[in-house]
Amino acid sequence: MTSKFVPQNFDSSAPLALIAGRGRYPILLAQNAREAGIGVRLIAFHDETDLDFYASFPEKDRIMINVGQLGKLLKAAKNFGAKYAVMAGQITPKKLFKGMMPDLKALAILATLKERNAETIFGAIANELSKIGTELIDARSFMDSHMAPEGFLSGRGSWKISPDTLEHGLKIARECARLDIGQGCVVSKGSVIAVEAWEGTDKMLKRAGEFPAKDMLFVKTVKRNQDYRFDVPVIGERTLRSLDEANIRNVAVEAGKTIILDLPEVRQLADKLGIKIFGI
Repeated sequence: MTSKFVPQNFDSSAPLALIAGRGRYPILLAQNAREAGIGVRLIAFHDETDLDFYASFPEKDRIMINVGQLGKLLKAAKNFGAKYAVMAGQITPKKLFKGMMPDLKALAILATLKERNAETIFGAIANELSKIGTELIDARSFMDSHMAPEGFLSGRGSWKISPDTLEHGLKIARECARLDIGQGCVVSKGSVIAVEAWEGTDKMLKRAGEFPAKDMLFVKTVKRNQDYRFDVPVIGERTLRSLDEANIRNVAVEAGKTIILDLPEVRQLADKLGIKIFGI
């Protein structure tokens, strides 16, 4: 098995279209998929996908499009002969409101959506991909070695977070996820300091850091019935630096459901910064 997250009948000889956003996530996924013998084709986005990463693909195996060009995305997947597709990496959230260049296909899809969030938008894209014979697969595929394990990932000394605070943080984070507000929150001794919405994790952590609360806990979680084809929670070295700047030293993530990019490096940096990460 190439990854425990791929479909049971996964055909490893078939091309995989990687729909790549920002950051390390798509880079690591492509690397792991290639090591598993998968032929990866790249659908990249202007001003989002890393240009060096894009250049690493042969010209015939890559395409660069604008965010919102759904017609071109579908045509590219079809031309690549991609039996599967996977989404990895963030698209700048504000582009949903300004800077997106939707084509007629995207406009038609958006017009049918009463709510615009990750589940509805990407779910609609998944449906369109299925119509051309491309299956959108679990976004954790090929990221097995980067999944958060149970227990302490990092941190020396005692865990200052009480069971009540941890339970409270999980309750708030899960309820926010259920309501499609976001996947993370920061709590402190029964108080909600900040919740994550469209602005993303880093800006939420910056807001939380403006409060002089003690022993703050950052919690990252998923919905009860999470669709793992998209919107999988991710943390990495950038998250740790944001936590450090906000003076937040305690983190709880859901084991097996949260991706920790470059896990060994994150563990080392967390120890250096004195940040404790606990997998629930």
